[in-house]
Amino acid sequence: MNAIVSIARTTFAEAIRRKVLFIIFLIGVTFLAVAPGLNVLSARQERTVLVGFTLGVIQLTSALIAIVLTVYLIPNEIERRTIYTILCKPVRRWQFFVGKYLGAVTALGVMMAAMTVLLIIVFALQQGTRDPAQLAPLAKGPLMFFFQMSLLAAVAMCLSAMVQPILNFFLTGGIYLVGTLFGTIFETFQENRGVHPVTKAISQLVMSILPNFGKFNVQNPLINPNQQIGNESMYYIGTALYGVVYIIILLLIGILVFERKEV
Repeated sequence: MNAIVSIARTTFAEAIRRKVLFIIFLIGVTFLAVAPGLNVLSARQERTVLVGFTLGVIQLTSALIAIVLTVYLIPNEIERRTIYTILCKPVRRWQFFVGKYLGAVTALGVMMAAMTVLLIIVFALQQGTRDPAQLAPLAKGPLMFFFQMSLLAAVAMCLSAMVQPILNFFLTGGIYLVGTLFGTIFETFQENRGVHPVTKAISQLVMSILPNFGKFNVQNPLINPNQQIGNESMYYIGTALYGVVYIIILLLIGILVFERKEV
């Protein structure tokens, strides 16, 4: 356990030294630049655009950070030959793999937390409110995004043991797009009796293999308070557990490949 924590701590420090936190600064500048322009809208439009835009920026930025942080973790250690120094110590390969993942996810979580705080501050200033009942729900979207991006990072980590970083970048991005955009479509195919059985079978196969990233997109109720998620707490817990199970499976696959990989 000490080995995993040590590797995770080192990975977190390396991520910070890569100056990815500068991305948060750019997001903050974007928020501040766009917010004054929303004054021309009605109060309802202003809130909708502000929340929708900021949540969209957090999701997109977090996805890029998750991929960039993880696709190079294993290949860089092999290329710089630092992996030999680490594995010469009483460190198992699976500990190295898990430690790298946890360090990257921790760095990702810190960045997303900072962006979430910035979102709440901008919303409070723009809407002129300090009511916790209005501000606290804004964290629900980024919280689910964190599970979504942790799952995305697990996909990138798993593939990093199999393919080169550039190919991994596009594969992970493609899986994310398919899992985000087509998850709802595939579910519709399963429920629609008029869909051809072959189409249903293909969609079922895709849904069984690829994670459904669309499950974590809960921004609609935040953008439009009139929309509500039935049994909200159970939905969030169930979705989070769905992500955790997929993460464990992906990490196990990555570890099995990494254990047999020549480095």
